[in-house]
Amino acid sequence: MSTYSIKDLEHLSGIKAHTLRIWEQRYNFIEPKRTETNIRYYDDEDLKLVLNVSLLKENGYKISKIAQLSLEEMHEEVLRLTEKNLRYQDQIHAMVLAMVDLDEDRFEKIVATNILQLGFEKTMINVIYPFLSKIGILWQTGAINPAQEHFISNLVRQKLVVAIDGQFVATSENSKKYLLYLPAGELHELSLLFSNYVIRSRGGKVIYLGQNLPFEDLEHVYNYHKPDYILTIITTSPGQDQVQQYVDRLGSSFPDSQILLSGYQVIGQDLAVAENTSIFNKLEDLIEFVEDQKSELA
Repeated sequence: MSTYSIKDLEHLSGIKAHTLRIWEQRYNFIEPKRTETNIRYYDDEDLKLVLNVSLLKENGYKISKIAQLSLEEMHEEVLRLTEKNLRYQDQIHAMVLAMVDLDEDRFEKIVATNILQLGFEKTMINVIYPFLSKIGILWQTGAINPAQEHFISNLVRQKLVVAIDGQFVATSENSKKYLLYLPAGELHELSLLFSNYVIRSRGGKVIYLGQNLPFEDLEHVYNYHKPDYILTIITTSPGQDQVQQYVDRLGSSFPDSQILLSGYQVIGQDLAVAENTSIFNKLEDLIEFVEDQKSELA
């Protein structure tokens, strides 16, 4: 079972810590535990309760009425709301609940419902990625355990692989060629997989090399395929003290290709980049770029 600080609850639920403390005193529906050194903490059941309260409150329920509901009544009302209401924040809350319970069936139902109503791409951009961003911060601070993070990441990865395999968009001789990879030591593959989906869905050719690729192997594949674009996403590796050198090496090693970069280690880092290098701050930037390249060929 995971433990959470009141700040963790605030980040996951959107309810301010000050408000949570007032609710503790006024309505008595959440009571923190205490360590032997008298430090307050909360468990999985507390997190689920706060998420349920947050979702109900955002849908117009008064806190005084919510406090009168039993846990079962609260749970049933939340399920009813998330199944009929596709507000993005509600769906993200529902995913967090599924993660805490390691409830694969519930997670699958949420994703399937959103894909049916919104389509795969909008579900990824508006629901799954904000959700992954939220739990990523908490995983780094130790607020959720690695098992929960791996559980969700693997379910999302399965969805991405199935979506990529299900594409039947024809390419032409003039289609742009994209080489996708992650640097040595980089294992966070979900954004690269989604980039693969975005490019293929718009008729681009993809050479997908996956995670943890040594630079020498990148050079070998580049010399063979001569791609128009090289896309990589740098989340953790190389680190801040080495990323400028790595970006410089990419620009100088592949002058005839355009280098496309994204990820935590490059966005907002004031890196100096070569003329053949571009940084994408968000997924929509990549989508717009690929669509622009496609329209130039039309």
